[in-house]
Amino acid sequence: MAVFKGSAVAIVTPMKENGDINYDKLAELIDEQIEAGTDAIVICGTTGESSTLSHQEHLDAIRFCVKHTAGRVPVIAGTGSNSTKEAVYMSVEAEKSGADALLLVTPYYNKATQKGLIRHYTMIAESVSLPIIMYNVPSRTGCNIQPATAAYLVKHVKNIVGIKEASGNISQIAELMRLAGDEIELYSGNDDQVVPLLSLGGLGVISVLANVAPKYTHDMVMKFHQGDIKGSCEMQLKALPLINALFCEVNPIPVKAALNLMGKEVGDLRPPLSKMEEQNQERLRKAMEDFGIACK
Repeated sequence: MAVFKGSAVAIVTPMKENGDINYDKLAELIDEQIEAGTDAIVICGTTGESSTLSHQEHLDAIRFCVKHTAGRVPVIAGTGSNSTKEAVYMSVEAEKSGADALLLVTPYYNKATQKGLIRHYTMIAESVSLPIIMYNVPSRTGCNIQPATAAYLVKHVKNIVGIKEASGNISQIAELMRLAGDEIELYSGNDDQVVPLLSLGGLGVISVLANVAPKYTHDMVMKFHQGDIKGSCEMQLKALPLINALFCEVNPIPVKAALNLMGKEVGDLRPPLSKMEEQNQERLRKAMEDFGIACK
């Protein structure tokens, strides 16, 4: 059984004015997502500013999300690191906290070889029993999981089950599906490529867009799975201007700005990320309003 099918939100981490995590607001966001039909919550991913959370904050956020979600949808914990030892520790703790699955980004900065990636993911997988979704985002990590590597891992390590593909390379993803086929759970990591990846056998998306349009993102995926390919494609194309605006600066700068424009009061970003440039925020506001999202 797949970890999830449909739309998983890569949820933001709301902050108070003093920079602490706003757990009351996080609870509100989780409830709103589930009520809107979101199929899984990804906590402490890139969009959740995991890179600037302390270990304690990271684990506390996972525990809070698991407890508050209370089994309504799967909770997927981001526990990746450029240190295999650290990723093992975070993954073990996330399993103890009751997470349903793990999302593990490739080791960043180290620029591991493919052999190194196999060892990295295998060591983490052997430390836990949870299903693992690899996260391939070379534009951020400088490290690319080659199709043969991903296929090897899902075939030889029992709890490595899937991949969030954000390479943007459709040819590479097609080759992965040729090699792995039904043995891998494919999830889009790019909101502008959801339908193309579904056409290659994908199950859904781990989405930034879902933070501001959860029902829309869920429905876009489900239309495809229900056989309404044209309707799903139309939704994908309609969302492109908003998606482009949500990525006109580095994620999660625009999506936090968007939520604040919606009156969600998710707070600021932690340095080194900074507030959105004024001209880009106006572009974002226009894209949101054109899409039908009310801004304050």
